[in-house]
Amino acid sequence: MTYSIAIGDKIYSSWSLRGWLLFEKFGIPVTEETARMYSPEFTAMLSNYGGGRTVPAIRFSEDEETVIVSDTLAIAETLVERHPEKNMWPANAAARGYARSIVAEMHSGFMNIRNDCTMNLRHCYSGFQPSPEVQREISRLETIWTEARTKWGKDGPWLFGSYSIADAFYAPVATRLLTYDLPIAKLAADYVQTTVNDPAFKRWRAEGLAENYVQPGYDLDLPTVPWPET
Repeated sequence: MTYSIAIGDKIYSSWSLRGWLLFEKFGIPVTEETARMYSPEFTAMLSNYGGGRTVPAIRFSEDEETVIVSDTLAIAETLVERHPEKNMWPANAAARGYARSIVAEMHSGFMNIRNDCTMNLRHCYSGFQPSPEVQREISRLETIWTEARTKWGKDGPWLFGSYSIADAFYAPVATRLLTYDLPIAKLAADYVQTTVNDPAFKRWRAEGLAENYVQPGYDLDLPTVPWPET
């Protein structure tokens, strides 16, 4: 099975990070195609993935036909269907139901954090003041993570113990909590550190920094502090 994935800037594209982690963390080989967001090259790249406007998108062949799948939720379910041996959802039925629910919630929700705290892996800010709406969404994140970790995640560092699709979906928001120094309790802070210290994520960020490009409009006029290295 040969897959290709179209992604955008690794420093800024949260959806690209989710899609890439679905392959990287489950050991599914994939060829990357990348282009700078909002550029003509980006549009040209996506013309080979159905002509959509968003990343990630994947392409593969099946029964002599080219299959194109866009949107991370659709990509996740495609990989689950094609690679059942990878156990991408939790094995426990109750945990699996909860995992699917919180993945769907992440996919369609948390719009205030998305809008006010865009993913930016270049540095961390000092002095960012979250709005009440962002604070409410942080509280919801803490509730979700606490329930998953305390009910099903005691045997490992991830939300359900072993790595699952849920961890791939929550990785970008975990980085936002770090980048913007958002106030969180210890359990959430520990999960953020688990996410950003994972070798796969570190590789993604290192490759993003190597792109050496600052996307206009993504940096805030705030003091910055170094990204924590461990």
